[in-house]
Amino acid sequence: MRKLNLARLFTAFLVACIFMPVDSFAQSNASNKSKKQTTYKKARVLQNSTAKKITKVTEALERVKIVQIKDTNKESETFGQMIPTEEPDPDMPTVIKILTDMRSKASEMKSYDRSIMWNYWGYVYYTQENYPEALKAYTKVINEEEVTLPLRNGTLFTLASLHMYEENWSKGIELLLMWMDEVETVTAQSWSFLASAYYQIEDYTKSLDASITAIDMAELEGYTPKENWYVIMAACYEELKNKIGEKETLLKQLDIYEILVNLYPKKRYFLQLGQTYGTLEREKDYMTALNAAYQSDYLDKEGEYLTLAQLLLMNGNPYWAASVIVSGQEKEVLVTNEKTKEEELKPVVKDTEKNLKLLADSWRMAQEIDKAIPVLEKAAKISKDGETYVLLGNLYLSEDKLKQAVDAIKKGIKKGKLKKISQAHLTLGQAHFELQNFDEAKKQFRMAARDKDKKIKKTANNWIKYTESEESRIKYMQQRRDYIKQS
Repeated sequence: MRKLNLARLFTAFLVACIFMPVDSFAQSNASNKSKKQTTYKKARVLQNSTAKKITKVTEALERVKIVQIKDTNKESETFGQMIPTEEPDPDMPTVIKILTDMRSKASEMKSYDRSIMWNYWGYVYYTQENYPEALKAYTKVINEEEVTLPLRNGTLFTLASLHMYEENWSKGIELLLMWMDEVETVTAQSWSFLASAYYQIEDYTKSLDASITAIDMAELEGYTPKENWYVIMAACYEELKNKIGEKETLLKQLDIYEILVNLYPKKRYFLQLGQTYGTLEREKDYMTALNAAYQSDYLDKEGEYLTLAQLLLMNGNPYWAASVIVSGQEKEVLVTNEKTKEEELKPVVKDTEKNLKLLADSWRMAQEIDKAIPVLEKAAKISKDGETYVLLGNLYLSEDKLKQAVDAIKKGIKKGKLKKISQAHLTLGQAHFELQNFDEAKKQFRMAARDKDKKIKKTANNWIKYTESEESRIKYMQQRRDYIKQS
């Protein structure tokens, strides 16, 4: 919506306005008989002397030259060869010389002849990017009493475009509305142009109305509305949020983003669609939108991968959550090194403890324990506390890898900063119990029983009793075996 975008739109319309047939801006419309009548004629005839000069000006502007270019048409017999082609080569010195001579005799010319001359001066100044002078020239066109209706209407639009290009938004809107009031057919493109201008002066209600009209008319005219028209609509709804209501605004924007991802699929539209779903607490839809962006390889930030992984976990897809994180670890993007200021390839998802634990949880929930264990081992080594080692120990214990469980939990206790150290001792005692290291098991259970938490204390004491009972049973069984052997 900034000056550069309007410049592209303006350029297309300006060139069209200058070289369009004289009756193009005065299309008939039988259904619009209530249209305000003007005193301007649809056509006039130039004086012979003026007509000859304008013919020379036109010929000079339409001059071309022959240049050699490489033939890129694969179906052509001359593909890959240099072939001659025409290229615009306007003779601007001749144009300026003729127009300067005409301007020196402007007072002697008829009003209509002057309007044609000023129109060409406007174009010359435009090609020179001398927009202030172009504005003056085009203003003189519409001020001529005998200017024809087609030329006046075309120039009104051109003036509106130039004022907007120069960021004189209010004046541009005034002229564009005047143009709309005088022509019988207003295109969707023109409404979109008006919407952009209203947005620039922060009249979001009128900008929204003009955008809706532009989109409706484009569909009637038989073509797909432009991407930027939907973007302006969404922005207007955001600005009018307090007036419309937050939920209604989100629903309106949701419709727009759903259209954008289908017509103009880009990363930002998928993310905006997903975030809107998220705000509306439609988590599954949020997941679907973000997953679509992932499948299209649009994601390139760590937070995007992690958000998708978490959404997949929440919706019961742990295997795909893990796959997304791994994909983010494998994908590399260029990052500027703050020290050297040089660009380096870095993985999108970094191997931080938090990320690795999320990956391990995903693999574990997907019952892929063999994949979860090495990830958690890596996380435990870089952790600043012993919590991850304890988690690793629990995982080893659930897989009956008892010695590894003991080793991991001991490392966790040694590293320290545990939230529930008694729980770690309890788990370590269980591992020793399974290894039939009953003395060490009871030792760990006694340490756990010191906890103030009555539940843990009770559990630990029960384990002590159970361990003593099991130890007695094992000893008794061993004595019986020894007795049988000696008999």
